[in-house]
Amino acid sequence: MDADPRAAAPPYPAGTGQPLDQPTTELRIPRSRGVTGGVSTAATVRFMDAAHLPFVVTEHRRLFPDGFFSRLGPGFLTAHTRTYLTSPHAVGFIAELNGEPVGYLVGIVDPPLHRRQLLRAHGAGLAVRAAGALTLRPALLARFLRTRLPRYVRKLVPRRSGPPAPAPAPGPVSPGREAVLAHVAVSERARSYGIGGELIARFTDFAVLAGCTRMSLVTSAGADGAGPYYERRGWQRSGASRTPDGKDFRVY
Repeated sequence: MDADPRAAAPPYPAGTGQPLDQPTTELRIPRSRGVTGGVSTAATVRFMDAAHLPFVVTEHRRLFPDGFFSRLGPGFLTAHTRTYLTSPHAVGFIAELNGEPVGYLVGIVDPPLHRRQLLRAHGAGLAVRAAGALTLRPALLARFLRTRLPRYVRKLVPRRSGPPAPAPAPGPVSPGREAVLAHVAVSERARSYGIGGELIARFTDFAVLAGCTRMSLVTSAGADGAGPYYERRGWQRSGASRTPDGKDFRVY
């Protein structure tokens, strides 16, 4: 496992993705607001496991159909989502309503180490799956070659050695590691019950336990974005970004 002696130990055994000290939490929903016609409802939030992957992948592809990973198909997306459950630097949460999954969240508590772990443990397998998916989707392959391949090559291929780079100028010390909220979603039938907020709260607590002092996310800058939702909950807009396909996002 990659280790950073300056970082706080993750709150679970290395390599298992299974935390030690965050039990299932329950969110009570008033009976009058229940979605099951008079049946008492209670939403629970707990750690995601492999049995939840079919629900998560189905919801992800339905809610984010234009995402590049979604367009690679369910096989690739399942394999990629599984890495959040096995990486010691990432986590997944699932929300259930009366025993049925209705929402999920995946996030990263150490992006550089998670990226390194993903490439080392899963890079070859994901590359094979992606290549197979692209060969079946010529238009997506052309889009990949045009917009993403050059960026991936720059990131993965070591640069030629040259004169050493100048030392960076002294600056403010980083206040701590930054967690990344990768995806959070709640099914339409279970919205407006505070489930999304509970998922985010669980991830926030988890990130603090892992030694993070900041958190970031991106959401679409268009009408389909969730910027107002996060702003109402105290998130601060910190910038903007654009995908290789030209879609604009807001950074919080």
